[in-house]
Amino acid sequence: MGFNEILKKLFGNKSQRDLKEIDPYVQKVKAVYPEIEKLSNDELRARIDDVRQRIQSAVAEDKQRIADLKAGVEDLDFDKREAVWDEVDKIEKNILDKYEKALDEVLPEVFAVVKDTARRFVENETIEVTANDFDRDLAAKHDFVRIEGDKAIYQNHWMAGGNEITWDMVHYDVQLFGGVVLHKGKIAEMATGEGKTLVATLPVFLNALTGNGVHVVTVNDYLSKRDSEWMGPLYMFHGLSVDCIDKHQPNSEERRMAYNADITFGTNNEFGFDYLRDNMSGSPKDLVQRKHNYAIVDEVDSVLIDDARTPLIISGPIPKGEEQMFEEFCPKVEMLVKAQRAYTTKLLTEAKTKIASEDKEVRKEGALLLFRSFKGMPKNTPLIKYLSEPGIKALLLETEAYYMQENNRNMPIVTDPLLFVIDEKNNSIELTDKGLDMITGNSDDPQFFVLPDIGSQLSELENMGLTDEEKQLKKDELMQNYAVKAERVHTVNQLLKAYTLFEKDEEYVVIDNKVKIVDEQTGRIMEGRRYSDGLHQAIEAKERVTVEAATQTFATITLQNYFRMYHKLAGMTGTAETEAGEFWDIYKLDVVTIPTNKPIARIDMNDRVYKTKREKYTAVIEEIQRMVDAGRPVLVGTTSVDISELLSKMLTMRKIKHNVLNAKLHQKEAEIVAQAGQSGTVTIATNMAGRGTDIKLSPAVREAGGLAIIGTERHESRRVDRQLRGRAGRQGDPGSSVFYVSLEDNLMRLFSSDRIAKVMDRLGFEEGEMIEHSMISKSIERAQRKVEENNFGIRKRLLEYDDVMNAQREVIYTKRHHALLGERIGIDIMNMMFDAVQAMIEEYSQTSDYDGLQEDVFKTFAIEMPFTREEFRSEKNERLVDRLFEAVMNAFRRKTDYMATVANPIIRQVYEEQGSRYENILIPITDGKRMYQISCNLKEAYDTESKAINKAFQKSILLYTIDEAWKEHLRDLDQLRQSVQNASYEQKDPLLIFKLESFGLFKTMIDNINRKTVSILMRGQIPVREPEQVREAAPERRQDYSKYRTQKDSLVDRQQQAAREASGRQEVPHEPVKVGPKVGRNDPCPCGSGKKYKNCHGRGL
Repeated sequence: MGFNEILKKLFGNKSQRDLKEIDPYVQKVKAVYPEIEKLSNDELRARIDDVRQRIQSAVAEDKQRIADLKAGVEDLDFDKREAVWDEVDKIEKNILDKYEKALDEVLPEVFAVVKDTARRFVENETIEVTANDFDRDLAAKHDFVRIEGDKAIYQNHWMAGGNEITWDMVHYDVQLFGGVVLHKGKIAEMATGEGKTLVATLPVFLNALTGNGVHVVTVNDYLSKRDSEWMGPLYMFHGLSVDCIDKHQPNSEERRMAYNADITFGTNNEFGFDYLRDNMSGSPKDLVQRKHNYAIVDEVDSVLIDDARTPLIISGPIPKGEEQMFEEFCPKVEMLVKAQRAYTTKLLTEAKTKIASEDKEVRKEGALLLFRSFKGMPKNTPLIKYLSEPGIKALLLETEAYYMQENNRNMPIVTDPLLFVIDEKNNSIELTDKGLDMITGNSDDPQFFVLPDIGSQLSELENMGLTDEEKQLKKDELMQNYAVKAERVHTVNQLLKAYTLFEKDEEYVVIDNKVKIVDEQTGRIMEGRRYSDGLHQAIEAKERVTVEAATQTFATITLQNYFRMYHKLAGMTGTAETEAGEFWDIYKLDVVTIPTNKPIARIDMNDRVYKTKREKYTAVIEEIQRMVDAGRPVLVGTTSVDISELLSKMLTMRKIKHNVLNAKLHQKEAEIVAQAGQSGTVTIATNMAGRGTDIKLSPAVREAGGLAIIGTERHESRRVDRQLRGRAGRQGDPGSSVFYVSLEDNLMRLFSSDRIAKVMDRLGFEEGEMIEHSMISKSIERAQRKVEENNFGIRKRLLEYDDVMNAQREVIYTKRHHALLGERIGIDIMNMMFDAVQAMIEEYSQTSDYDGLQEDVFKTFAIEMPFTREEFRSEKNERLVDRLFEAVMNAFRRKTDYMATVANPIIRQVYEEQGSRYENILIPITDGKRMYQISCNLKEAYDTESKAINKAFQKSILLYTIDEAWKEHLRDLDQLRQSVQNASYEQKDPLLIFKLESFGLFKTMIDNINRKTVSILMRGQIPVREPEQVREAAPERRQDYSKYRTQKDSLVDRQQQAAREASGRQEVPHEPVKVGPKVGRNDPCPCGSGKKYKNCHGRGL
């Protein structure tokens, strides 16, 4: 017995320990349930009202303390406000801790109430309760509740996802386990058919009682709308409001109300985009989101692993964005690829002849030619076929090891004759000197596609004896030349990738003259997604479709960093265990496996390994025929559109009836899935049928052996294979699963070990033979683990890139939020002044330049120097900073007081004489260069003796300077991210350069924001106006986002921030919505008030 086994014997495995920790909560729920069951319907609802009151009582004192602190903070001096806001932050954190403690205490009775509410809906067609205002509001908007006198009648059937459903679910014990896990902020891994949506109702209900909001996150809008309608009545029965953001337009009052609901459903993308829009808004009225409290993510592995590094981007047009080089260089790259394909095919023919020789030296030459052919075109079909022959793969690996030794010292022998070298594992391509010569052709500039050594060129300028002006002109010319060549090299590189690494109908499809990406995890078309770094434009040029214009980023965040903002995060899926390490490393989320309600009866067979793809597909067709003859339905899983179409042709030739479900035929998905469990039905599906697809079986099919899953290839991610297996065996159903593999499959070619190749050779693997052994299955799983580790490494590196961006984003968005709401704005301005003062003193003290400092102080702060030249030279920097800062703050106070004094007589007169006429007025303020028209609330200005004008001016200037600088900074970062990739050609780490350069850019931006803001605020003054000249401010309008484009870039280029994509669950087409009877304007209102609908809930419609 090994050491690990002894530990498991003593302490149990992780799953057992997790369940042991959760079991006491479940036992408490079961203990209190009989008491809850006896309550009347009204008593059941009153129990929840009482629980809600207890939860709020636990924090009432703290909330009152915060209100008192906020009420008095504006009357304090600037330097005393920071301590008050620090105390507010501390109390808010304390409130969250108290909420968690209170929720843990009430968990058993709340879970019991939710379970019994579900039972009552199952057992009763209608439930009658005493009507309250919330019920009356519901009756006006929903058809599952009606008012009769003082009673509200709830029905147990309602519309969900366009179809009428009758409630038929009650939580069983293992679902209570899942609910506790989700409440504790962990990931619940539950098998297919275990009712994840129902499990989520328990923690969602419990956490919604705080009133801080709960977000239920789905992977597509069909599911968010359906689930909000399906589970909604369970929550609404107890007075909890429910809404779905995907039902409402972005930046609308309806969407803001959806976020203010107790429970908010929505897609991961829309939650992220709303966060970005909020941080582009110009008025508090534009804000829709509240603080990020608690989120449950459905299909959490898809959202937080596959999708999480994909940035959400709000972009807009840039000048000359349509001027790109992709179409210009497309013919050159096409010629290059054609020449290399012909050359590598010729190499392969020669290699075959030489490898067959008896002479050892000739065989060695043949091995070199084979390796060269592989480096030049690894996806060449004849090469892939040849590598599956006995001994050939092992010979290639041996040759590769020889040329890679001593840090690739001999690799040029292999690669120099090629035009370009492909590294398929890392998705990268590099032009050789020969390739450069060919693509340059007869150009006047032999260095047309060669990046110049900009460092040495700039250092040469220093030794040329030029004047400063001439030097600057030369420098600008060199930088311009470098920028043009960098873009040229980048364009060619992306075109090469498009032609050699991205295949139509595998990685993407072309529909309606547009290139659309196919999700490799689910096989679905990812609408609105684009490959980043110009790769999408390169593919568009290759496919001869319209190449879209370049855009500029205005706001961006990855889903990973968005979801890390939540106070508490939880998730559920059927396959998280394989990524448990990553969930913990990045999100500190623990994965807990929930036992199934009934034991799994599915039989998972060993992989069946064949030599070639042709033999494998023939065997798959034979197996399908056997299953159909046995009366079993068959689900055939494929990894691409291409393979699904090939198998469809083969089945048609054998006259076997079947359905095909792939990215091209996704419209019929609901219909095909509904038929997939019928006797003898064959369904060929890409990974679309993997996630969230429930295939229900008839009794006859269960008797015949259940659903047969046949995988035609192992995916590089074990999660995807497990999702496919999981379609069979739901809720104790019988079934089977088997994967067919060939040595020509991508996973086997790229990541299978030398050992597998040698074992196959030793066993004398003949054509047509099949190997089925647990050792081979385990070896394939090891290969998958290798890929997963490789992908995790890539994602970790991407995370480092994004963390640089995220740290900067947090600083800017926090400043912006303070300015928008007017909270802490005084502290921010005081800190800006201090930073500006400190930067000036540090800059000029190094050169003892008193005159320069004096000029800068006057230009920025509009004050005289508070110390003499002698004091500047003799005193320490810290003392100088304190003195200058004190002088600046005194001047700032004087100016703000004076501005209020000037404005107040006019404000008083306007308010007293015309107060009923104006709500907001325009205040003209100038800094001597520009006139700013500042909108201010007249009553607020009157009540504060015009101090509100100062605050409105400060808010407006801060937002203006932050937005201008941030937009420019994002443009610089876009350019930097592209240009640092060229550093790899100079043997430098692009990430390190990106970190250093972006920090420098950010520091410069913050310094510019500080100086510009302070300069305007210190010079602001109101030109004396008469009350008659006062103008009314136009009513605030919601910001127009129509000119901006929301997109989700697909980062597949692994070296240039590439991450794997997956959008997850099935996107079921909408059924026709059955509309209930419409209430007439003059009909009685359904809320039971007795008024006409137009005078009650229909007012304003």
